[in-house]
Amino acid sequence: MNVIYPLAVPKGRRLCCEVCDAPAERVCGACTVTYYCGVVHQRADWGSIHEKICQLLIPLRTSMPFYNSEEERQHGLQQLQQRQKHLIELCYTVAQKYIFEGKHEDAVPAALHSLRFRMNVHGLSSVELVPAYLLLAEASLGLGRVVQAEEYLSQAQWTVLKSTECSYAIHSLLHRNLGLLYMAKENYEEARYHLANDIYFASCAFGTEHIRASGGYFHLANIFNGLKKLDLADTLYTKVSEIWNKYLNDHYQVLSQARIQQIDLLGKRFETDTGLDEAQEAEAIQILTSILNIRESTSNKAPQKTIFVLKILFMLYFLMMNSSKAEEYALRALHLAKKQKLSVQEQNTIQDLLNLISVEEAQPIT
Repeated sequence: MNVIYPLAVPKGRRLCCEVCDAPAERVCGACTVTYYCGVVHQRADWGSIHEKICQLLIPLRTSMPFYNSEEERQHGLQQLQQRQKHLIELCYTVAQKYIFEGKHEDAVPAALHSLRFRMNVHGLSSVELVPAYLLLAEASLGLGRVVQAEEYLSQAQWTVLKSTECSYAIHSLLHRNLGLLYMAKENYEEARYHLANDIYFASCAFGTEHIRASGGYFHLANIFNGLKKLDLADTLYTKVSEIWNKYLNDHYQVLSQARIQQIDLLGKRFETDTGLDEAQEAEAIQILTSILNIRESTSNKAPQKTIFVLKILFMLYFLMMNSSKAEEYALRALHLAKKQKLSVQEQNTIQDLLNLISVEEAQPIT
């Protein structure tokens, strides 16, 4: 049974829902350390993140065992902290992935878990809480809850203002989310200001041509596109495409060279293919497919730009080892090249991509 019986709860102990902090009436039957106000929030948490971390929560939420020495106790505390740090990153990555996939409701429980683990490890006023606040703000914006998003962003801003050790990367994330907030409120002047700051801080942290700076350019392009300043939007969309093309092409060339040398890369997909985690892959897909949709709406005017994005998406899915999607984008690029009667050289370049997939699928798995 998952129902909590009040008489079984120790006197003075308040059990709260994992999702909304309301008084709990149910407990997870698998881990028995996670509580909910009802079936709806239990199912929401399970579908979002709890299924992935259920058993990992048990050692964190039960009493520590008795240790025979101070050395053993310190070792136990270190292990506990390492588990919490692992869960911080896991929950954060999962929540990010949901947001880039447009699953904002699913992102909320995972982001809340990341926030709570950050509080346990770093304290209530640490700047390490800011990324989780920003995730919750972005999820709230996606759900149309602008007031709630403003509350999370206010907490993030206040935490950054109090901190003397806030990195450029966190400043970048803060300004990006403030830019998204003002976009939602249709205050485009403020949105441009914050997105320009996002690009500045991301460039300071990672470089002007780094993929971490591409998100700011992309959202800024969306503003100009919405305001019908199409030349500015086109320039920025091209900038984003070029950033991702360079990044993915570098990985693509390394991978291709490794395969020529018959280096076995099986089991090393995360490190050697895209070099991205799941959330970053989802971000790349979201940005590039959005640009592709815009390019395709004007493909008769600039087919080369559409083909360029299709080839980038081919590389992304090829490196993700999703051959069917890679082939789909390569075929679309080839079809457009033939339709627009582009050069034979251009068509042959795309055909080579398709041939590469055929060779890849024909290789035996060892």
